[in-house]
Amino acid sequence: MTTSHRGLNTAPAVLVLEDGRTFRGRAYGAVGETFGEAVFSTGMTGYQETLTDPSYHRQVVVMTAPHVGNTGVNDEDPESKRIWVAGYVVRDPARVPSNWRSRRTLDEELAAQGVVGISAIDTRALTRHLRERGAMRVGIFSGEAIADEAALLAKVRAVPQMKGADLSGEVATTERYVVPAIGTKKFTVAAVDLGIKGMTPHRMAERGIEVHVLPANATVEDVYAVNPDGVFFSNGPGDPATADHPVSVMRAVLERGTPLFGICFGNQILGRALGFGTYKLKYGHRGINQPVQDRTTGKVEVTAHNHGFAVDAPLDGPSDTPYGRVEVSHVCLNDNVVEGLQLLDRPAFSVQYHPEAAAGPHDAAYLFDRFVSLMEGQRA
Repeated sequence: MTTSHRGLNTAPAVLVLEDGRTFRGRAYGAVGETFGEAVFSTGMTGYQETLTDPSYHRQVVVMTAPHVGNTGVNDEDPESKRIWVAGYVVRDPARVPSNWRSRRTLDEELAAQGVVGISAIDTRALTRHLRERGAMRVGIFSGEAIADEAALLAKVRAVPQMKGADLSGEVATTERYVVPAIGTKKFTVAAVDLGIKGMTPHRMAERGIEVHVLPANATVEDVYAVNPDGVFFSNGPGDPATADHPVSVMRAVLERGTPLFGICFGNQILGRALGFGTYKLKYGHRGINQPVQDRTTGKVEVTAHNHGFAVDAPLDGPSDTPYGRVEVSHVCLNDNVVEGLQLLDRPAFSVQYHPEAAAGPHDAAYLFDRFVSLMEGQRA
């Protein structure tokens, strides 16, 4: 990716999909070129959390909400230390942000972090195209990066596919760190960082959990060196079929019977650890308005999602695994995709979506309480 800073949104820009479809608009953020997998997010709020979610590494995010940037950018809401999206696509960027916490415009933040974007295109048409054809590789070119369309298309088609990509090590912490419990410490959790969002350990800390965040390449010995009451596997980018190391660590945790909780990528890791396969969704689930049913209670939740892969597990009843019986605990009501797994004979469960949901909704926050209950039960 090459970038340069600029002032007003006057530079021309072009978005080129790998199937040859092209959209022309104006530069937004940095000027230059960028590549990734084109995906769309249906959230109407929370763009700052989306941009800084490590799970979006190497993805170009298309916002379906037409007006983006209204509240500017603040220093409190990022989920990590940087923007992770490879590129950003909006229809109508806010001219002037308005919020008491705003420190700068979204355009300025994108430019400062070298994120190439495009505005003033028909994002509805682009979203419909991705729904029909599926997520695909894309390039955004602006300013001097614009060239003959055939040359730009060749560049896009040279970009690696998301399928088969091993990315968690590129976004995870390289050093262990601790998020202290808020108030009285009740439990210690070892959290394997595969692309963790900042709000996740915070949600645990709110419940009296001291969280030891470990690198993606942490060993079983590293996990148990902190004497954990529970083990957590985070969200993250890439193809779960490549995550052999986290799968082996999770199997060791299951063998010991330590309470275990996984979110998003962590759900896919649990699926693989239990012997299920994973597969790539046509265009994935991304946004904060996805309906999911908790089959253990019958309750329907509005949930936050960001995943392009899913677990291939049977929906019609419990399955036998080397670690006892497991059932699909949550399912997406839009397409019956597996959204959660629960072991019936060991203290372990996972969900495919994001119960920490800093920008909302908060329907699924109870899952952190469920994790606490597992640790309480084990201790008793």
